[in-house]
Amino acid sequence: MSAKSHVTAVSVSAPYLVNLDDHTGHQWRSDEPRSAGGADQGPNPHQLLLSSFGACTAITLRMYAASKGWALTGVEVDLEFNPDGDPPQGGNDIRRRIALRGELTGEQRQRLLEIAERCPIHKVLTGEVRIASSLI
Repeated sequence: MSAKSHVTAVSVSAPYLVNLDDHTGHQWRSDEPRSAGGADQGPNPHQLLLSSFGACTAITLRMYAASKGWALTGVEVDLEFNPDGDPPQGGNDIRRRIALRGELTGEQRQRLLEIAERCPIHKVLTGEVRIASSLI
């Protein structure tokens, strides 16, 4: 997984529709649901955040299992952002449930759960993030 990433987000049409481009040939979009004034033409920003976390978790587990020669045949990561509503103590909660497919021992399954905690996006979400914003 590359540590260097670049995405451009452009919003010029519908009120909340954002076109995203990673400058390597991938384009996708984000929008707000109709209930929030959007046109529901793509996942909302929280869903995009969760998708990044889920993809990173699944990829990390598949890579680790492959390096060990383990019989992991699939990974399903179910994620919810603030599943119980906004936390009264502030901050945010993400609930992550991981289903591992394949003939794995209990020890292998436990090790994969530990490895999930080391996925790069998990580290970003639980670590310090510095954001430098400027107008251009």
